[in-house]
Amino acid sequence: MPLFWKRKKDEYITLGLNREATPEEQAIASQPIEEEIPFFEKFRNAVAATRENLSDRIESVIAGKREIDRDVLDHLEEALIGADLGIQTTSGIIDKVRQQVHRNQLGDSHELKKVIKSELLAILESAGRNRRKGTIASETEVSLEIKPYVMMIVGVNGVGKTTTIGKLAHRIKSEGNEVMICAADTFRAAANDQLAIWAERSGVPLIQQKPGTDPSAVLFDSLKAGKSRGADVLIVDTAGRLHTKTNLMQELEKMQRVASREVQGAPHEVLLIMDAVTGQNGLEQARQFTRAVPVTGIVLTKLDGTAKGGIVVAIAKELAIPIRYVGTGEKLNDLVEFDAQAYVDGIIG
Repeated sequence: MPLFWKRKKDEYITLGLNREATPEEQAIASQPIEEEIPFFEKFRNAVAATRENLSDRIESVIAGKREIDRDVLDHLEEALIGADLGIQTTSGIIDKVRQQVHRNQLGDSHELKKVIKSELLAILESAGRNRRKGTIASETEVSLEIKPYVMMIVGVNGVGKTTTIGKLAHRIKSEGNEVMICAADTFRAAANDQLAIWAERSGVPLIQQKPGTDPSAVLFDSLKAGKSRGADVLIVDTAGRLHTKTNLMQELEKMQRVASREVQGAPHEVLLIMDAVTGQNGLEQARQFTRAVPVTGIVLTKLDGTAKGGIVVAIAKELAIPIRYVGTGEKLNDLVEFDAQAYVDGIIG
């Protein structure tokens, strides 16, 4: 495994701000690097609220029932929709349960949960197989032939994009890769300041220019810098674009063209950041982004902050895009690769 890139502070922009740091920025900068919590424990903790919401409701639906009748199916449908699994997913699961009831293959809550988990897992694994050829399946599989490997991060304001970039840079660097961050959100000065803090905490260099600069120009400079310095991965921040603004979507398309001219196949990943708390409302945003840029994966933030974590399945079902990572908390290590089996086992005990 290669050594971490030891950056020289005089070569890159450091944390120094030309103003007093905001309370949010001070909180970010003061966070300690915590010890890693075991993966399955972290995942299970993140979906605890969803598990209590969904699993408990399934138990109550069937409690005291001698058979799974129409009333049970109606209440089960309400429980699944209430967990934000979506209409399409819920209808498919109810149909599957109904078929097995007619065949006398379901008799208790354990068997009912088994069918539901099987259907959920099938949906998630199907979306996972749609990963575009050539994209990385994990941080350790970054191509050594194409440098830098370009990851473009997109999403609307407020979904946790800046925080996710910091966590992602930390994860990839911890695997022994040399990482750089491109601050191409030039429309909001505070965004670059916050990103500078996360870059500092992650120990990776940040390339940025003054506010108002053409984002594609910042990306161009970052790609040149990444190639000259031998960076393995370049993570590209973009403005928190409102999906209704056509000109902003066109800017994303322009950045994509710039990247492809400078580095073969770039961007190699386009990760869409979505907030789990927004639930079904976030799906329309996602549809708009997929029309503008070739989204290769989803990063779902704040999964630990909602009891409606079934949105994970709705995304996989309706968008057929794999969930790549999920945010499980506010700390630097609170970003884990999505595991379909761990998720299903976590939400339905």
